[in-house]
Amino acid sequence: METDQEDDELVAVLPIHLTNALALNVQLHQFPLLNRPLQVPPSAKLSGKRISGRIKPDIRRLELHVPTDTRSEVWNSDKARNLGAAQIDDDIEKKQERQKPGEGEEPRLNEIRLQNERIPQRGAQMLGVMRNGKLNLHPIGETHQFRPTLTYLDILSRRDRRSRLGGSDSETDDGPPPDPEEPPPVDVPKRDKKAPGPGKEIQVSAGRADDKGSVSTLGGLSAVRRDMLRAIRAEEDEEWCSLHFFDTLTDESATVFETMFSRSTDVLTTNDDITLFLRDIRGL
Repeated sequence: METDQEDDELVAVLPIHLTNALALNVQLHQFPLLNRPLQVPPSAKLSGKRISGRIKPDIRRLELHVPTDTRSEVWNSDKARNLGAAQIDDDIEKKQERQKPGEGEEPRLNEIRLQNERIPQRGAQMLGVMRNGKLNLHPIGETHQFRPTLTYLDILSRRDRRSRLGGSDSETDDGPPPDPEEPPPVDVPKRDKKAPGPGKEIQVSAGRADDKGSVSTLGGLSAVRRDMLRAIRAEEDEEWCSLHFFDTLTDESATVFETMFSRSTDVLTTNDDITLFLRDIRGL
């Protein structure tokens, strides 16, 4: 199929200003499941509630706590009490600091927690802002996607299972994951009793993962799984650090936003030619 192609018209020539004033501190945060701006719901804003955050710096784990929307058309008080109690128990189990309800006050789910997942970046990603006919670019250090964390639902699931089985907490509680440094128990299958036979000498040795990346097992626990358990324990053991969240309309956000614009008039030069640039473009 042939189509008439006209020469593209040059609409405008924009000067480009590049700065890295904030270095790696500029991050791109995506919220795939959020269908509205990241703001405090009006019902929570009237009571003075704000969005808060916290971080575990070593493992780069981020959390945003957004107050719940308590409007009658989207709020169920009975479910909020059950979920709030489960969230408190989940925090206690994970040794997280949580302000318990006062005497005579019922627990309720008063916040939605959004937890990050780091997304690997391909190439160099830039944040571009148009101002005064200039395109201002700033490199993006990291990209994260935030989704609700619902680990407290595991607490409710265990409670429902215990109620169905009619057992106590100790009978059905799965408990924490095993310590990777301790050898796991070995299950010995039961066998029918037979007449004792002649004795045999058996040699047993435990293998480990070699330098070539092969997976060794010890009692059914692979090296990959041991590494996963270590990562889980390292995340649970690290303490949270509080973060202050500032909305886009606050003075603090406006001050940081102004630092993203270059004040320099120096012209950047390059020693590479256009052919080297074109070779690096995939598909050409």
